[in-house]
Amino acid sequence: MPWHARLQLDYQHESGRSVARHRHDGPLRILQSLYPEGDAICHNVLVHPPGGLVGGDTLTLDIHGATGSHGLLTTPGATRFYRSEGEVALQDTRIRLDADARLEWLPLEALCYSGCKAENRLRIEAAPGAELIGWDVTALGLPNAKLPFERGSLLQHIKVPGVWLERGRIDASDQRLLASPIGLAGHRCMASLFVVSGTPMGKARRDALLDIARQLADADVLAESAGATSPHAEIVVLRVLAPMVEPAMQLLRRVWQAWRAELWKLAASSPRIWAM
Repeated sequence: MPWHARLQLDYQHESGRSVARHRHDGPLRILQSLYPEGDAICHNVLVHPPGGLVGGDTLTLDIHGATGSHGLLTTPGATRFYRSEGEVALQDTRIRLDADARLEWLPLEALCYSGCKAENRLRIEAAPGAELIGWDVTALGLPNAKLPFERGSLLQHIKVPGVWLERGRIDASDQRLLASPIGLAGHRCMASLFVVSGTPMGKARRDALLDIARQLADADVLAESAGATSPHAEIVVLRVLAPMVEPAMQLLRRVWQAWRAELWKLAASSPRIWAM
């Protein structure tokens, strides 16, 4: 029997405190709200008890940030797309931010097992003055366990309506894409870190974010497979290819911490669950 799970998460700003309220249907929920940085920023952990998706499963996340709120959302582990007998497994995330809301969308990687048929969709809508720092990390197969991505497919879809669209299909049989130097060049982890602003950013602000990302990437072991661009005045993005998840995630975390300091004058504060 396929799982169909839905979570509605709303961040509100009440008397100087960001408060999370949620409703869920099926095995998808958030843990207790935490405030390691004070009342203004609400940290939450998104939990999917089954631990992964098989063919026919659907996870729908609807995240809303009200004016003045600031949420930080992560997961305790990877989202796993397991082998499918034919049906697609879908994770569909929709984020809506009202004016002057902030969100940090920091889930751990999506892990695609050989034989999966996966779709991972992310849609972000930011009103004027709203800002988001988020990332998307995908790993193909389990190279350390000698379980390569030999069969199956992934459809990856990231959209900021009218501003930015990234859509691509990776098929395990497409060796030109997987092995070519103009494709993944043998790498099995793809990662993107992005700032989405509801108001066009000035050149000086975008250049500052790009300089931070490029300096940190240039000093990293992944320097040759990382690059930062600003495809639109409301978007800055760092893209990374890596042989596995860990080095990519380490670089993304360093840039995320530097970006939040630049954008919001906030010190580095990693979610506690990452250290467990």
